[in-house]
Amino acid sequence: MTIGMAFVQGPHSFYVMRFLLGAAEAGFFPGVLYYITQWFPVRHRGKILGLFILSQPIAMMITGPVSGGLLGMDGILGLHGWQWLFIGTPAILLTWPVLRWLPDGPQQVKWMDQTEKDWLTGELKKDLEEYGQTRHGNPLHALKDKRVLLLALFYLPVTLSIYGLGLWLPTLIKQFGGSDLTTGFVSSVPYIFGIIGLLIVPRSSDRLNDRYGHLAVLYVLGAIGLFCSAWLTLPVAQLAALCVVAFALFSCTAVFWTLPGRFFAGASAAAGIALINSVGNLGGYIGPFVIGALKEITGSLASGLYFLLGVMVFGLLLTGIVYHVLERKHVLPVSDFAASAKAR
Repeated sequence: MTIGMAFVQGPHSFYVMRFLLGAAEAGFFPGVLYYITQWFPVRHRGKILGLFILSQPIAMMITGPVSGGLLGMDGILGLHGWQWLFIGTPAILLTWPVLRWLPDGPQQVKWMDQTEKDWLTGELKKDLEEYGQTRHGNPLHALKDKRVLLLALFYLPVTLSIYGLGLWLPTLIKQFGGSDLTTGFVSSVPYIFGIIGLLIVPRSSDRLNDRYGHLAVLYVLGAIGLFCSAWLTLPVAQLAALCVVAFALFSCTAVFWTLPGRFFAGASAAAGIALINSVGNLGGYIGPFVIGALKEITGSLASGLYFLLGVMVFGLLLTGIVYHVLERKHVLPVSDFAASAKAR
């Protein structure tokens, strides 16, 4: 599908191919997230998700300079530079190894003995009991679960900011001056800090067993970074602020995706994760569109950065709301604490 995008001839073929590409991509990310829930207990998922999501900033970091070089291939073999961006087969080459070496669950592997398999399966069952994970008889019922809908809304600020900033970052960097290739290399710098965040923050979240506190701090950090990147005029200072934003946003993604697996298991988890991801992907349209519209109106990308600042504040507010709604059953009322004290 990706290669086919290189040969679109007009708006109609573009819409058809983009729809087919989106449909092909739609199941991948939630499928991997569901797969992780079948292998790793809740207390370890932060760092595992962090390692998986590392692929995003690494890909974006590589894409900048590679895209700059590919755009310079305009005219080679009669193709435009943008067409070369879509031509390639690495993902196709990985299909067979994935099917060959990724088993469905612990009981299917040969490199674990039965004792290890039983232990891991038992740990996953403990999560089911400890967190009261829901298994709907019909997976479609998960799509109507209020918790799924709330988490979908909670995910939207993250995707809106990542896609919005990611698409317009090269344009913002281009204002610093330099060639397309230089812009590509400089645009990759914030993603290095995204990688650092994914290696540090999810592990901290696992170690402290704290999700919402980490998310709140990350939203505040992202808001500060966006404000500084819009307000400051020195290119080096703006770039440093954007590095802070990337650190916060990618860390947010990993910590957020530990939440659905706390409340759902089995087919319900698969359906819920798919819906959350689908709603969140709307941010891939909303973010770039709004930033572009604001740039057209004001003539500056700073207005788009202030918009994303507002999105960060909205995400911070949602953090408190989601914690109150989804986690309050785990908080003992004062009377229970008093009864516990008397029992001692």
